[in-house]
Amino acid sequence: MRRTTVFVLVAVGGLLAGCLGRSEGTDPGRNADAKEVALTIVANAAVGGKNARGAAWINDWVIPRFTEQQRAKGVDVTVRFEQNGAGDEDFKTKVALDFKTGGGGDIVELDGIWLGEFAQAGQVRPLDEVIGRPEVDAWDGWEQIPAAVRALGEFDGRRYGVPMGTDGRVLFFNKKLFARVGLPDDWQPRSWDDLLAAGERLRALPGVVPIQLNAGTAMGEATSMQGVLPVLAGAGEQVYENGRWQGATDGVEATLDLYRRVYGGGLGDPVLQQEANGRDRSFALFAENRIGILLESDYFWRSVVEPRNGAAKMADRDTAVGWALVPARQPGAGVGGQDFVSMSGGGVRVVNPNTEFPRQAWELLRFLNSFEAVKTSLGGGAQLTQRTDVNDEVLAGDPVLSFVAERVLPITRYRPGLADYPRVSAALQQATADVVAGRSPGEAAGNYRDALVRAVGEASVAGG
Repeated sequence: MRRTTVFVLVAVGGLLAGCLGRSEGTDPGRNADAKEVALTIVANAAVGGKNARGAAWINDWVIPRFTEQQRAKGVDVTVRFEQNGAGDEDFKTKVALDFKTGGGGDIVELDGIWLGEFAQAGQVRPLDEVIGRPEVDAWDGWEQIPAAVRALGEFDGRRYGVPMGTDGRVLFFNKKLFARVGLPDDWQPRSWDDLLAAGERLRALPGVVPIQLNAGTAMGEATSMQGVLPVLAGAGEQVYENGRWQGATDGVEATLDLYRRVYGGGLGDPVLQQEANGRDRSFALFAENRIGILLESDYFWRSVVEPRNGAAKMADRDTAVGWALVPARQPGAGVGGQDFVSMSGGGVRVVNPNTEFPRQAWELLRFLNSFEAVKTSLGGGAQLTQRTDVNDEVLAGDPVLSFVAERVLPITRYRPGLADYPRVSAALQQATADVVAGRSPGEAAGNYRDALVRAVGEASVAGG
């Protein structure tokens, strides 16, 4: 019986876990000249249901356009879309089993945080091994993806996939509150001291929390992504460097000391960090003009305080909200010698080494990440994408998103895509909780290091 190749799109946020068996891959030249190709698109999305916009894009645009494109080249492609609406855990289990048994989709969409794990397990391979270096390097789409964003699809210096849409972290501030204490509309701190100085000015306002820097375990990964990791980058370190996790390093202690200065100095609300719905509460407080400065992703602007449909509607968002880059500890002290830093998330599409049609799979991957396809996937909305040319066109009317695309994406960093990361992240969250509760940065860093050693082993921990 003829094997039908399966092409899987996992909805963004669907994570694959577990240590999987090694795949032998395929010959880049295999079936290169095939004139009949059968592909099935399997996505954790359903028209009118989960991830409906993405499902409609696949069903109504990707399939007919790609089929038409291939037929114009003399290739008879049959594409079927298998819809799903499962929970992420159930869906990732299905995909993990596909990989383990040597099957699975031709194109697999992964949360970028899992790429390293799959690469280390041999379940995904560098694109040049699966497709061939000349074909991969010749794609003009790479020129439209900033180098910092391309890193989302790279592991150990090799290119495994093409990044998808992304985001970026910035400092949002309330211009109304700033005006009351004489701070400018175009505020841009250039050091942590500048940030804290603004917080001191805002402390004069009754009922106002000067700075919201996510902390503690109740906020989970939001503490890491909207707090610890950007601050650590500003201290010149990434949480995973040179094959080891940062322990009680100078950068980790400096990061925890900034938390001490915020929460021990009366610039943040310690109680808010312990509430189960603390993050949502911080959104509401900002919209009510009761938080001065908040570190968040562009999601905050486009989905939280959006005046019409936001989770915490802010009628005067467009005039009351300002934004600024996240400063390094001091100019030049950030990762890579940067003055400003950020963190981003996002997905990445890879080619399954088991594909029967590597050449057609690569053409499909390029098609999915082409200018026209990426722009169409937005459904007429404004959201950051991996492509600079798309961002230039669709974000022109949105000041925050265009700011992130132009100023943040070129300097951003991503979480390490390794299986141990969730445990490391949890330990970092606890370290900030310790500082908020009154422990010294040194004690909190030591406790964090001990937890890290228990989680990943002492040989995998750097520093102190």
